[in-house]
Amino acid sequence: MTQNKTFFLGLTGGIATGKSTVADIFRSQGIPVIDGDIVARNVQKKGSPALAKIVATFGEIMLLPNGELDRKALGERIFHSREEREKLDKLMSPFLRAEFDKEKERLIQQNIPFAVLDIPLLFEKDYTKAVDAIMLVYVPEKIQLARLQQRDNLSEEAALKRILAQWSIEEKRKLSDILIDNTHSLEETKRQVLAYLSEVSIKDTSKNSHLS
Repeated sequence: MTQNKTFFLGLTGGIATGKSTVADIFRSQGIPVIDGDIVARNVQKKGSPALAKIVATFGEIMLLPNGELDRKALGERIFHSREEREKLDKLMSPFLRAEFDKEKERLIQQNIPFAVLDIPLLFEKDYTKAVDAIMLVYVPEKIQLARLQQRDNLSEEAALKRILAQWSIEEKRKLSDILIDNTHSLEETKRQVLAYLSEVSIKDTSKNSHLS
């Protein structure tokens, strides 16, 4: 990190690997977290240009009676079709990137030294250049599969399809800078995150920056 520059850590993982748990640990330490899911919801809110594009592309059936996005209907539409997913991704990308840039600039203007960008599909959507380093939360695939089945009440086949729709954890591990093993207890996961923050603080202090 350099002085007067916000360091943005990209936080990602696979589905049901525990990324949200790690994001909460950062929040508990007073670290600002830009939540990718919240960014997407803000971009797609009622009356937004992004929602208008979704309706123009996928039809009025994507709207609830109150005019808001029917996320369940959209999810069902794109889940079984790679072509439809890619269509939505292409449509949403400019809006999402603009919103992320706005949130980042807000933190930079506040002289925040360190912040987290919580982006579920960081690699898949090519957000690697938007961050300074990448932290991956991972578990072995067997544990990931079991947790997803239990969390979403899915059959093994349905859970596996969702996992395979993303890059494999092994692919992501090769491209990540920091690995958090979320196989064990919450305390162990927290220990790893705090160890990383301690290391960053030590390095930052040696460069006379603001993170403490």
